[in-house]
Amino acid sequence: MKKQFGIILTLVFVLLLSACGGNNKAAESPSPAANNTGEATEAPTDAPVKQEPVTVKLGIFKNVTHAAGYIALEKEFFQKQLGEHVTIEVQAFDNGSDFSTAIATGQIDLGYVGPGPSTNQFLKSSNFRVISGADNGGAVLVAGKDSGVNTVKDLVGKTIAIPTKGSTNEISLRLLLEQEGVKITTDKSGAQIVARAPADTLVALRQNEVHATLIPEPWGTQIEQEGIGKVIVPWDQIPPNNGDYPLVILVASDKFLSEHRDLAKAAVKANLEAIDFITANPDESYELINKRLSELSGKGLDIELIKAALSHMRLTSDVSAEAIEEMAKVSIGAGYIKDITVDTLDLSTFLDLSLLQEVKDGK
Repeated sequence: MKKQFGIILTLVFVLLLSACGGNNKAAESPSPAANNTGEATEAPTDAPVKQEPVTVKLGIFKNVTHAAGYIALEKEFFQKQLGEHVTIEVQAFDNGSDFSTAIATGQIDLGYVGPGPSTNQFLKSSNFRVISGADNGGAVLVAGKDSGVNTVKDLVGKTIAIPTKGSTNEISLRLLLEQEGVKITTDKSGAQIVARAPADTLVALRQNEVHATLIPEPWGTQIEQEGIGKVIVPWDQIPPNNGDYPLVILVASDKFLSEHRDLAKAAVKANLEAIDFITANPDESYELINKRLSELSGKGLDIELIKAALSHMRLTSDVSAEAIEEMAKVSIGAGYIKDITVDTLDLSTFLDLSLLQEVKDGK
């Protein structure tokens, strides 16, 4: 009897231990939540944070020298890097003055422009920055077929066209004339500079109304191919720095950098991705560039012209602060920058390449 009673006590003790152990396990690992039907369901995971929609306004020129931007749009590098919550609105410009006014007044957030007009505008408003390079060089000096011009020195008494006043191309022309000892005047004692849109320049060269032009590609190649004139100074001899100067840079407004620094960095990544793509896939790039050019300007180009244009420039994210400063000094001398002297010129805050460096460092 005592033996049976001992067995019963042992069984009761074991059952009590099991009950205690089960309660501890339940406390450590909660059972799945039950749904409305009483069936067990998995515990919900944290849902991703929904990003608010953002519209980014991007400016770009109707010119092949803005190839990196074209590819970043056509290959959707911008969209991929900025994110699905971002809507990209593209605004096309014919010249740097209009672009620079647009970014200074908040009409666009970022985009591609030349250093000449953008530097002039920055010294007035100081509310946007250079965040990356896109293209170095790509302009040539072309003389008309019947102009009698074969060298830069022959430009004395001649008229030279540039796309717009104060443009990077005009700055290069002024440097070129200065290094060859040709004065800029309004009479026959030196060279005269006039502004003409590239398409109008072709007509003016045919009619010998202008005798030469410093013009971005592919216009120079087109002038040669159509027998209108010939290149007398190739792109890699154009100052400053023999063609290795910033012709197209990527800039962003201070407001955009302050409110959406992550998106500005994403744009820098997309720009670098586009440059790498063009280098690795030139043939595909020609077609894509022409497609975007057709959308922006309503007219495409012969693929051979685009190919020639890209061979006459160096796509790069690098930006030479020294070259930009040198060009700014030319603008001061030409009267495009007011109330600032060469001695008081300060462009230390114009370039903010910190995002570019972060991207290059893989951060």
